[in-house]
Formats: sequence, C-alpha cells, structure tokens
Amino acid sequence: MIESNYQREFEKIAEYYEKSGGDASRFLRRDIVSIIISGDKIIGRNTVEGVNLRAESRDNGVEIWLDVEDDIRIENPIHLCTGYLKPEGTQLVLIHIKLGKNAKVSFLSHCVFPNGKSFTHRMISDIELSESAEMNYEDVHFHSEDGGVTVKATYNATVGKKGVFKNTFHLTKTRVGKLEIEMKVDLDKEAVAEIESKVYEKQDDSVKIIEELNLNGERASGIAKTVIFATDSSKAHIINRAYGNAPYARGHIECKEIVKGGNVNVSTVPELYVKDEKAELTHEASIGRMNIKQLETLMAKGLTENEAIELVVKGMLK
Repeated sequence: MIESNYQREFEKIAEYYEKSGGDASRFLRRDIVSIIISGDKIIGRNTVEGVNLRAESRDNGVEIWLDVEDDIRIENPIHLCTGYLKPEGTQLVLIHIKLGKNAKVSFLSHCVFPNGKSFTHRMISDIELSESAEMNYEDVHFHSEDGGVTVKATYNATVGKKGVFKNTFHLTKTRVGKLEIEMKVDLDKEAVAEIESKVYEKQDDSVKIIEELNLNGERASGIAKTVIFATDSSKAHIINRAYGNAPYARGHIECKEIVKGGNVNVSTVPELYVKDEKAELTHEASIGRMNIKQLETLMAKGLTENEAIELVVKGMLK
C-alpha cells in the first residue's frame, strides 16, 4: 500500500502513470502485487501469498528482489511503477526476478519521467525462470517532450526447460531522448522466448537496440523483433542476434524500420550463428518509407496527412 507520507508524491506519479496507459487504482488493491518507486524511494508496495517481495533504497535508486514460489500462478498482473519527477538527476533500478517451477506471472511496468531535461535512468533486470515457468513482462515508457531523458535498460533472462518468456518494450507516446536497450535471453531444452521492442522517434531522438537469443537447449525456440518509426533527424541502430547452439533449435529475428524525413539515419544488422547442424535460424529486415497508397486511402476519407500518418503509426506500434 501507499506510504502515508508519500501520498502527494504518489498522486503526481499516478497522474503520469495513467497517461502512459496504466491504471493507478490497482496500486491500492490488496490482491495485486505492486511496487511504486519515486527517485530512490519506495513509496508503496504490496504482495500476496506465494510472492516474496523485498525492496531497498540505495544511492540514486532502488534494488528489488521478487521471488515467486513453485506452482504459484498469479491471476492479476504484477504492477511496477518507476517514476522520477525532477528535471535533472540520475536513477538506478536493479531488479532480480525468480520464478519457481511451474509458476506463472505477468508484469506491467511503467516508467514515467515527465519532466526530464537532463535525466538518466539506468535499469538492470536479471530474470530466472525455473522448469515450466511462464512469464510475460511488458515495459511501457513515458518521457518528457524536451528530449532530455536518457534511458539505458538491460534485460538478462535465463529460461529453464519448457519455460516461456515474453518481454515487450514500448516507447511510442512521447519523445524518446536517448535510448539504449539490450535484451539477452538464454533458453534451455524446449524453452520458448518472444522479445520485442517498439519505438517512435521524433526530432533528434537516438535509439540503439540489441536483442539476442541463445538457443542452448534441444528444441528451444525464440523470436526477436524490433519495430521503429523514425522521423525528422532521428537515429536508430538495431542489432538482432540469434545463436542456434543445440539440435532442432529454431530462431527467427525481424527488424522493421519505417522512415519519414530527409535527415533520418537508421540501420539494422541481423546476425545468425549456427553451432549445431540441426538448428535452424531465419531473419527478416526492412528499411523504407511509409506505404503511400495506405496514406492516400486514409486521406481520401478526410484525414490530413499528419492524421493519416499518426493512425498508421499507432496501428504499427500497437
């Protein structure tokens, strides 16, 4: 629940949390696991039976440990909100997540930095899934429109035998600023992973994304996908990487970059490495302008060019 001396701070963060697509009322429910961070403070938390949650303040940030016991299946998503309301500063968030055997959970994480002019957020998430565990992690960001936010996010996941891991990153509603993401997943026998990043760049935003699948177990499978819409003078460099290290491992990597503007600078690099003759890896990559016929069709229905573009982008990045 919310710490009484942080009620006003929570209300301000909750306002932006809802603008990013979250439902702040869920932080007040005792049947939902949640944690709220503001700067280097934990201003609210709640847990339920079978989920062990611990959080501590540290220099310029917070460290979180969340363990889900064997056979525990959480019906409601675990809600994590990380906020920083000052225009300048740094924040470090360290997250350790461990799922027991046959456990199943989903996460809704919202990071809100609405006033950032010279602000850096660093996040490192270490995730471990035991045999047959399932986890879905959705990370949504809401930044200031000044372009002064820098985010460096690292996700390291280990997926045990027959485990299922899904991780999606969204930054589509506000300016990016500077973004660096690295997602790395190691998969055991018959484990499955889907990792995806979706970003809408404007003005001089800059994005670098590395997604990596290590298919270490027999019949492990994974998909790594990136979707970028780059406009104005923004930059994007994307690397999608997969390693087929075991028999019958299957991996697919995909990058789609849509550009609009004469000064954009984007690139995509697919990397496939096969170390077992029975493994199979595929890739798909494209860079190009928006579908003109699609825009013309929407404009014929009465939309302006900008309205048509926004509608197409929303559909692509949904």
